[in-house]
Amino acid sequence: MENFLELISKRRTIRQFRAQTIPENILVKLVDLGRLAPSAANLQPLEFLVVSDPETRKEVFPCLRWAAYINPAGDPKPGQEPTAYIIILVNTEIREKGYEYDVGAAAENIILGALTQGIASCWLISVNRDRLREILSIPEKYRIDSVIALGYPAENPVVEDFSGSVKYWKDEAGVLHVPKRKLEDVIHFNRFGQKQRK
Repeated sequence: MENFLELISKRRTIRQFRAQTIPENILVKLVDLGRLAPSAANLQPLEFLVVSDPETRKEVFPCLRWAAYINPAGDPKPGQEPTAYIIILVNTEIREKGYEYDVGAAAENIILGALTQGIASCWLISVNRDRLREILSIPEKYRIDSVIALGYPAENPVVEDFSGSVKYWKDEAGVLHVPKRKLEDVIHFNRFGQKQRK
């Protein structure tokens, strides 16, 4: 298995996918990884809706907004749409607020678990929830939190050092560049503002 630290370092959001089906047993395993994530007070309000049927995927796709900074260049091109989705639902009868930490932990488990299988992802929160609820017959007591789009990658974004803007961009060759703040700009030791001893 790939070194876990390397796995985290190479994780990038992907918005162009190959038209290759993800086996259902892998999707089930990814949901299981989400289920096993930490949960505040161990209340476990999350449930997961897997969409892998091609016709249903076509209905879900227009409910999602992809890459605001480079719209529409960041949208999946025809034939490069995700081949599965995992929709994260919150059972509001179990927890009405404070579930966001649970969602973050579960989503990261799913995203990193997918990457170990060569599967890329895009975690989406800009979602037409009303339409999605209607299409997928989701009961009112469930809040649609977010959608994880999944598929085998058809692009290779690269990380750039932050230089004043967080906006990602595509170059002339279509490669996505993603700025990240430098480690030394976000880490403090013992007191705020203190840096690591050399």
